[in-house]
Amino acid sequence: MNDSSRHHFSMKHMDYMYNIDNNITLNASVGDMNATGIAQIMIPQELFLMLGLISLVENILVVVAIIKNRNLHSPMYYFICCLAMSDMLVSVSNVVETLFMLLTEHGLLLVTAKMLQHLDNVIDIMICSSVVSSLSFLCTIAADRYITIFYALRYHSIMTTQRAVAIIAVVWLTSITSSSLFIVYHTDNAVIACLVTFFGVTLVFTAVLYLHMFILAHVHSRRIMALHKSRRQATSMKGAITLTILLGVFVICWGPFFLHLILILTCPTNPYCKCYFSHFNLFLILIICNSLIDPLIYAYRSQELRKTLKEMIFCSWFFAM
Repeated sequence: MNDSSRHHFSMKHMDYMYNIDNNITLNASVGDMNATGIAQIMIPQELFLMLGLISLVENILVVVAIIKNRNLHSPMYYFICCLAMSDMLVSVSNVVETLFMLLTEHGLLLVTAKMLQHLDNVIDIMICSSVVSSLSFLCTIAADRYITIFYALRYHSIMTTQRAVAIIAVVWLTSITSSSLFIVYHTDNAVIACLVTFFGVTLVFTAVLYLHMFILAHVHSRRIMALHKSRRQATSMKGAITLTILLGVFVICWGPFFLHLILILTCPTNPYCKCYFSHFNLFLILIICNSLIDPLIYAYRSQELRKTLKEMIFCSWFFAM
């Protein structure tokens, strides 16, 4: 399995696009030229493995902390837990893939073409499910914060635990189903167009929601302070700011990848686009970094979650002694 196996989730799309004119994979072995005629920027597989393992451990800790602490049993933290699980899909797929590559390169594992194809499909679905579910849960959390700020007195009747669980089930079912369909029809440009459109629509939706939220929250803050509910307002706004940071990090880390998809649709043979394509491995590193950074944001912005994580880490360290 060479480095071309690194390119999943639409990586099949790119291979398909490039192989029309050249029967060469998108990314050959280290130092080789890809189908664009421009050498790929190579990144050690050990770096992929290290980042994947770190992000996997971080997100597992976040999920366990939310489950363990009853004070974190609220719709917003349920959605954050699911966001962490979405990041775990990226981490797991990266770790599994990198291990397969390292084992086969050192002759410790023999992989047949059929086995490789099945592995490709599973990893593609995992990563595609991750991006679809991540965007969906970011939108869901934005809507949750919006309701908290503008319908504070009715929040608990609007966003019940049952409704939160139903939303989570729908998001995961939709993400897995759509991802499976995307992989089945991976040679169709419409699949890339759908992913890019979904990315754009969710960003616009969330941006409009936050803009409305922050503008009106400033006006409402004076009224709420007059009603002695400033603490509730401050808590809601803190949650909104946290999700704004999460959204910003998501755009920074996933943006180059989606721009890559857009360029494949618009200018696959343009020399400047080909130059951009050669940085694809860096885009993959950014995607993994998103999974690594998110747990740090959760812990930094939530005192309760940070406290639980410290207790878990200290207890683990104590029993390990």
